[in-house]
Amino acid sequence: MMYLKRAYPAIIVLFIMMALAACGGSTSSGGGGYNSTPATATTSNSSSSSNALIKTSTVTVDGKSETILTDAKGKTLYYFTPDTATTTACTGSCAKKWPPLVATGSSAPASTSSLQGKLTTLTTANGNQIEYNGHFLYTFAGDGGPGQTNGNKLFDKWFVATPNLK
Repeated sequence: MMYLKRAYPAIIVLFIMMALAACGGSTSSGGGGYNSTPATATTSNSSSSSNALIKTSTVTVDGKSETILTDAKGKTLYYFTPDTATTTACTGSCAKKWPPLVATGSSAPASTSSLQGKLTTLTTANGNQIEYNGHFLYTFAGDGGPGQTNGNKLFDKWFVATPNLK
């Protein structure tokens, strides 16, 4: 009986570790973990555009104030390192956790700020997906609203998109 009392916490820790390991590491799923780093946001509206899909916002990322790219609603945009300039690696269940930024209609993607990079669209399995400097852009279902960066550095494959993304 004494053995079980000592082994019980170790068994619980083992199950927790197994559950956490099941949440990550797969390129096709994109992962579902969360980073609880708090973020504060201020949206830049330097010029207004009713069809603007991309804006910039200043948030705290890893303890530093950074200008990041956001969608029209202010949600943080991310890029996925397994993607290439012509092929998205995040489709299916991955795209449910990491909704891709897609263009609707025939209008070219627009920004409310003058970005130094190039906005383009490419037809993928996800639709007319928007790229910034050759990187497909996504939001993260784990971000509850504007200014949150819960997906940053997730599995060392997901990163917050910034205006100077190359």
